[in-house]
Amino acid sequence: MSEINTETKTAQSQEEKEQAYRQHVEKTTPKYSMSARMAKAFVTGGIICVIGQGILNYATNAMGLDKETAASWCSMLLVLLSVILTGFGIYTKCVEWGGAGALVPITGFANSVASAAIEYQKEGQVYGIGCKIFTIAGPVILYGIFTSWVLGLLYWIGKWLGIA
Repeated sequence: MSEINTETKTAQSQEEKEQAYRQHVEKTTPKYSMSARMAKAFVTGGIICVIGQGILNYATNAMGLDKETAASWCSMLLVLLSVILTGFGIYTKCVEWGGAGALVPITGFANSVASAAIEYQKEGQVYGIGCKIFTIAGPVILYGIFTSWVLGLLYWIGKWLGIA
C-alpha cells in the first residue's frame, strides 16, 4: 500500500513540476504580433531592394554600364554597405527590427560572415577569424549547393524523360 502512495505522490510531484515549468515558459516567452513582424520585414526588405534598384539605375543610366555589369556592381556595393554597417553595429539593429527582411537578401549573408569575423577576431587570425567566419554562413552555403545540385539532377531527369 505504501508503494502505491509513494508512486502516486511521485507522479503528482512530477505533474506539478511540469505544470510549473509550462507556466514559467508561458510567462517568460516573448509575445510577438505576427502581422507586425511581417510588416517590418516587408518594409526592411523593401528598403534594401529600393537601395539596390537605385544602384542599378545609377550604374546603367549615369555610368552607362550594361545590365550584367551593373548587377555585379550592385551586389558588391550592397555587400560592402552591409559589412560596413555591421562593423558599426547598425545592421544588427536593422535585423532586430526588420527580422527576415534584413536577413534574407545578400546583405544578410554578408552580415552573418562579417559579424562572425568581428566576434572571433580576438582569438586570432587563424583560430578566430579563419575557423569561425563561416559558422553561420557555412550551412547556408552547404545546403544552397546541395539544393542546387538536387534541382539540377531533377531538371536533367526531366529533360531526359522529355518532361522539362
